[in-house]
Amino acid sequence: MKEKINIGIVGYGCRGKSLMVDVILHLYNEGVIVKAVCDTYEDRMFEAVNDVEATTGVKPFCSTDYRDITTMDGLDAVVVTASWEAHVPVILSAMKNGKYVATEVGGSYSINDCWEIVRTSEQTGIPCMMLENCCYGRREMMLMNMLDKGFLGQISHCSGGYMHDLRSEISHGKENRHYRLRNYLRRNCENYPTHELGPIAMLLDINYGNRMLSLTSTSSCAHGLNEFVKNEKGGDHPLAKVNFAQGDIVTTVIKCARGETITLTLDTTLPRAYSRGITVRGTKAAYFEDTDSVFVDGVHNKFDFDWSPQWGNAKNYEDEYDHPLWAEYKNNPTGGHGGMDGLVLKAFFESVKNGTQTPIDVYDTASLMCISALSEESISTGSSPVAIPDFTNGAWIEREPPVESKYCLRKICRDKFYNQ
Repeated sequence: MKEKINIGIVGYGCRGKSLMVDVILHLYNEGVIVKAVCDTYEDRMFEAVNDVEATTGVKPFCSTDYRDITTMDGLDAVVVTASWEAHVPVILSAMKNGKYVATEVGGSYSINDCWEIVRTSEQTGIPCMMLENCCYGRREMMLMNMLDKGFLGQISHCSGGYMHDLRSEISHGKENRHYRLRNYLRRNCENYPTHELGPIAMLLDINYGNRMLSLTSTSSCAHGLNEFVKNEKGGDHPLAKVNFAQGDIVTTVIKCARGETITLTLDTTLPRAYSRGITVRGTKAAYFEDTDSVFVDGVHNKFDFDWSPQWGNAKNYEDEYDHPLWAEYKNNPTGGHGGMDGLVLKAFFESVKNGTQTPIDVYDTASLMCISALSEESISTGSSPVAIPDFTNGAWIEREPPVESKYCLRKICRDKFYNQ
């Protein structure tokens, strides 16, 4: 095990800065050393340099060209927090140059990109981990523990999504140099599928005895951004009149090999409160995130038509079902999003230090990313069914368990590590 690892950061927009300042620099005393930073905008690049120097006292190497980072000698890993469309070139270059790579969440632009990531990882032996922080959310991990202990029974259906009012962020994309604007102008797809598909994939054993077979996606019309821009910037503003490609609501339905179904919702351009909306429907119990409530068969049936008194009752199950990882972490979480950011990065850095596979591996990464490209195809052909590739090439039927670690997410691994 390495006591210290040297890493590079590619991309220093809002997300890159958040992960650096709120998590990564706090791990300096744990042996995570930021040796290099990169952003295509010079002002952001120098901001990254200053942030690292303020904490460590040492200026990191800096560049506006990611290839200077991915080919740099002495780096163990690269963390990719650049714009969505920049992810794949950086990922591939990092792996080809022998560096572990962690990539921020984002969907693919083509299935070929996903295959290229998988094949490059297989050829080089270098892991690639998507930083899907919601896999380490407290409630999501409590659901994993409930499933392991038989509380939920057998799962038939899960749903969730990314339901977040992003109208201001998107409409100010030019001023803030944010990539979402150009994507919403030109693409219509489930562009951010991973926040609940990640945890759901862990619950349903995707790539370990199960896989996603096919999907259909349907998009609504696009009115939300135009209305918002008219109110905020006036009816004469160019964005008030432009035809946005991205629909206000995109609904994607996925069928799995074992028969389970998954529904994902993208809802980012109409007024609403934030939610990831995870719902898990088992034969013994159900969980509903929007009311943070658990419905247990034989216990809560009398509340069938008056459920509101039970809103928030999931808290009553924490003592028994909080995931063991959260039981030791909840009093001192690191980073944003309630501490999820800290856990997902610690999981990645532990793998780099140990030279082991990452908890979210390249097959998981490709499976999560591919939904964007496939949903775009389905929407463009009138919501036609589209096959989802098997990136494991048949290995999902009986895969070897991943490396045992306290950060493991798969049931096959959790059973061994936590129930010894």
